[in-house]
Amino acid sequence: MLARRPRDPLQALRRRGQELKLQVNSLVIESQLTGALEPSKRRDIYQRCIQLKLAVDENKNALQKLSKADESAPVGNYEERKEEEYSLLEKLTCQLQEVAVGISKKDTLKDETHSDKEDEDLTEEDEEETEETGGEEEESEGDEEEKQEQASPKQAEIVTYFALGDFAAQQAGDLTFKKGDILHIIEKKPDGWWLAKDAEGNEGLIPRTYLEPYNKEDKRESSEEGSKEGSEEDVEVVDETANGAEVKQRTDSHWSAVRKALSEINTIDMLATMGAIPAGFRPSMLSQLLDEGNQFQASYFLQPELTTSQLAFRDLLWDAKAGTIMSRQSRVSLILTLWSCKMIPLPGTSIEVLSRHVRLCLFDGSKVLSNIHTVRAVWQPKKPKTWTFSPQVTGILPCLLDGDCFIRSNSSTPDLGILFELGISYIRNSTGERGELSCGWVFLKLFDASGVPIPAKTYELFLNGGTPYEKGVEVDPSVSRRAQGSVFPQMISMLRQPQLLVKLRSLNRRSRAMLSLLPETLVGSMCSAHLLKFYRQILGDVLLRDRTNLQSADLISHPVLATFPLLLEQPDVMDALRSSWAEKESTLKRSEKRDQEFLKAKFLLVYHDCVLPLLHSTMLPPFKWAEEETEAVRGKVIADFLKQSRENEGSLKALLSPDGVHKPFDLSEQTYDFLGEMRKSSA
Repeated sequence: MLARRPRDPLQALRRRGQELKLQVNSLVIESQLTGALEPSKRRDIYQRCIQLKLAVDENKNALQKLSKADESAPVGNYEERKEEEYSLLEKLTCQLQEVAVGISKKDTLKDETHSDKEDEDLTEEDEEETEETGGEEEESEGDEEEKQEQASPKQAEIVTYFALGDFAAQQAGDLTFKKGDILHIIEKKPDGWWLAKDAEGNEGLIPRTYLEPYNKEDKRESSEEGSKEGSEEDVEVVDETANGAEVKQRTDSHWSAVRKALSEINTIDMLATMGAIPAGFRPSMLSQLLDEGNQFQASYFLQPELTTSQLAFRDLLWDAKAGTIMSRQSRVSLILTLWSCKMIPLPGTSIEVLSRHVRLCLFDGSKVLSNIHTVRAVWQPKKPKTWTFSPQVTGILPCLLDGDCFIRSNSSTPDLGILFELGISYIRNSTGERGELSCGWVFLKLFDASGVPIPAKTYELFLNGGTPYEKGVEVDPSVSRRAQGSVFPQMISMLRQPQLLVKLRSLNRRSRAMLSLLPETLVGSMCSAHLLKFYRQILGDVLLRDRTNLQSADLISHPVLATFPLLLEQPDVMDALRSSWAEKESTLKRSEKRDQEFLKAKFLLVYHDCVLPLLHSTMLPPFKWAEEETEAVRGKVIADFLKQSRENEGSLKALLSPDGVHKPFDLSEQTYDFLGEMRKSSA
């Protein structure tokens, strides 16, 4: 009898793919009944999701390694069949992710609905435990934990944690605690709110970002690893949070953003479990803050700040001798250059990345102290884990890509530093859901323990996973920072760590003079700093020099003051202004460039000729972050407008043309309400 011919490799994988497809389809149908199933059944479905995901990945890896030479006989349309099989496996992966996330959402909703009932059950269990133990309340901590483990399955994994800061109960059921309290965790809920008990026996929900495992040796080891220096003379390698800045209590202004991010952690955890993203990724905290309003946008910090009495300007004063606003020196005034990001983990194929960027702001370990500035990164397909900034381009570099940033702050806090958050904007291929993830963060303190500014040089910063309020989280746990073995494996491990390379530079005389006219607290792009200086000078002329009554709070007719802050949230229009002003400036004489009044008059003409028509054109769609189609349409409209203005020596012809359609006139285009735009004193 002839032996049975073994099945060809591709045929075997395709057969295995069909078997997996049947199993996934059966699981999808079964998961649709999860609302009526017992929790144990839902957990069983979730475990099967993970097992099937591993089987699909195994088949996918085998398919990728397969080549045409492995076949025992010629196969027609080999690459096409292989591609079809890979697409099927990708589809199965997406289906499994949807099932897992759906089960998780229902479990979370069930936990929230029955949280009160669970608290009552736990209280009854505690009462029973008290009756059984009698008056033995002074037993050791280890014995107490042992009895709690025997009393309830939910209490079987009690862990001792250390409170990093004070927390006041936000609503009924929360547990209030102080910094330094020792808390026993009873149940770790997936939404980030854990059930805990304090030393007095009070129970309630607490946010997990306030906690750190209570282990003195680990804490001491972590603090010793806070800062390391590299072998290169001008490069400092900084680990963790740069000089070990401690995490403080969060303020109310950040609480809603952090809580919103915590509410999304459940979905993010599911994506991490299914392999779609690394385990250290989180919803972007700085993106959440930007979405809440304008209090963290550059347009807000560009406005003058009122004194405590609100009767005068604190940071906008007139210099009668110089005939312009008074320059103001701040505690921190420097230039930061973003060089590159290395070894940034890649998300799975089920997520399409729309933008890679770095968000940065001034931070004190507890709260954001400035506007949040964003710089977009570029990357090459050959090196997808490396991000770079300030690429070589023809013409003017877009300010969104400019890695040279100015940093100004007059904050007196000793923990002042720069918070960097690497992020990606993404869209899920299966659902079309958009979002933004943090790929890691790092905090660079600007002053040492004695209050001396850190030196201006290049810093190699190792990224942390999680959020700035979590400690000890790695971006990608599969590449652990604490490698075991000899020195060589440890060196290899450090080279594989996600890191950000930045350089601090001191100011030259020209840059110092320009930045001293800007607000005391501001983070922005160096390529547009001269335009911000013009705005502040014109603002000073209108508010301090030209107003007949300094006590009047009437609306001021000035379209430039009314609309210029909008440009800080529309970088492509800011680029159009930069381009137009550069062309005009190139035609001026040297003596004209030294005349500040002449320059301001020319700047106003260029602004009216370039920016105002664009801002109110119906051809220009609203600015949307990380939407390639919208960005392309806006770029074409702006380029065409600048070209027509250049050919017609101005925009007047385009404005009077019957083909041009503009938005209806609004009074806000013309009037500047300085009382409504002012910032209240932070003192």
